[in-house]
Amino acid sequence: MSNNNLSNNHPLIDNSNQYFYEKKYISISSEDRDCSKYPNSSEFEILFPQEYLNVVSARLYSWSFPANYNVFSVLQFNVSMSFKFVTLYNPEKAKINDPLLEGIFAALYNNIEQEFIVVIEPGFYNPDQMATELTNKFNETVTNYIISFFKDNEIEYPIAKKLFKQYDRFRVVYNTVSQKLWFGNTADKFILTNDSTIFFKRDYVDTSCIRSRLLPDFSNWGLPAYLGFSRCPTTSLSVNEISLKNNTNMNAGISNQLEVPRFYYGEANIGSGDNGYWLLPGAPGATVYFIQAPLKISFMGPAYMYMEVDGMNCIDETSPWNLSQYTAHNNQTNGIVNSSFAKIPIPTTPISQWFDSDMGPYKYWNPPAERISKFKFKFRYHNGQLVDFGEFAYSFMIEFNLLRPQQERSYSIRNAFDLGQTQGFSSKFI
Repeated sequence: MSNNNLSNNHPLIDNSNQYFYEKKYISISSEDRDCSKYPNSSEFEILFPQEYLNVVSARLYSWSFPANYNVFSVLQFNVSMSFKFVTLYNPEKAKINDPLLEGIFAALYNNIEQEFIVVIEPGFYNPDQMATELTNKFNETVTNYIISFFKDNEIEYPIAKKLFKQYDRFRVVYNTVSQKLWFGNTADKFILTNDSTIFFKRDYVDTSCIRSRLLPDFSNWGLPAYLGFSRCPTTSLSVNEISLKNNTNMNAGISNQLEVPRFYYGEANIGSGDNGYWLLPGAPGATVYFIQAPLKISFMGPAYMYMEVDGMNCIDETSPWNLSQYTAHNNQTNGIVNSSFAKIPIPTTPISQWFDSDMGPYKYWNPPAERISKFKFKFRYHNGQLVDFGEFAYSFMIEFNLLRPQQERSYSIRNAFDLGQTQGFSSKFI
C-alpha cells in the first residue's frame, strides 16, 4: 500500500479544447535595436516586451520606410562604363596649323587602342542630371589623360601644354520625348565598349567580397544597361554614315542641311536657345559623331524589397537562371523555398517616406507555436543586396493571431421581456 498522499486541493481541469481567438500587434522601430551589435539597420534582432503564446499565424501588418536608396552605387556595380576613340580629328588633314589641335591629336593617337574608364558619382539621378554628369565625366577622363601626356612629353609639345585647358568635345543630352540619351562628340569618332572586361572581371572596382552573396544579374549588368544599351559595343556615326547605312537622306532627329543631329521638338537644354541643335563641329572642318541609345533610360531603381524573418519565411521566390552543375543535371528550378516573410513595394523615389499596410502573406503554425519572444529581421533586394537605410529610421507592425485556452462554461441567457412573460407579469401603458 502506497504511503504517498494523493490528495490534491487543486485538481487538474481537463482541456476543453475551447479557445478565444485574439489579434495582438507589436510595433517595432529600427531605432530600438542594439546599435553596437547591429550597426546596419537592414539586419538586426530584437526582443519582444512579452512572450506571445499559442501563435497560430503572423504577418506584416503595416510599415513606414524611407526612400533614400542609391540607384547607382559600387554595390550595384553600375557606376562605370568605358569607351575608345576610333577616328581622331587630324588638323593636318583639315589643313589647319594649330599647335594645340596637333598636340591633342598626338596625345589621343598615342592611346588609340586603350579604353577610357568613366566612373560617375553614386546616388540617384534624374535624366538631365545624368546627362550633365556623363558629359563632364567623359571630358574629364580625356582631359586628365591629355594633361598627363603633355607632362611626359613637355619638350616635344611645349606650346600645346601651355595652351591646353580641357577636352570638351563630348556632349551627352537627354531627349525628353523619346526618353533616350544621346552621346555625341564634336570632332572625334568613338565607340562605347559595352563588352568591356570591366563588366565581367570587375577588375576596376573590387567588389568580390561585398558582392559574394548576390545573385547573378543579366539585366542590370552595368551602367550602360541603365542608360539604354545592350552588352554589344556601340560605335558613333556621322550623319553621312547614317544616311548611307539607311540608304536614305531623311533620318529622324537629323538635320541634313547642317549635317548635325537635332531635336525638332525644341531646345536640347531649357533656356539654351540652341533651337534643338545640340551638337555642332568643335574644330574647323570637323565632323560630328553621335549615338542614340537604342532603349529608354531606367533610373527608377528597385521596385520591391524583401523582408526575411528567421524561422518565419513563408514566400517562395524565383531566382535568375544560370548555367550551373545543378541546372545542367536537374529538370528543376533553382528558386528558393520560403525565402522571405514579406514582399514590400517601393512606390516612390528618393528622397521621401512611404507608408502602407495590409500585407497579404501569412505565416501559419499547426499546431500553434508555443511561444515567440524575439525576431531577427533582414531587409534585402531580389538580388540579395542588403537595403541601405543609412541613418534613416523606419518602423513596422507585426500582427499575431493567438489562441487563448478557455474553460468550458455553459450560459443561460434570457432577456428582460421573456423573463417577464414567463412569470406572468403584464404591462399596461396609459
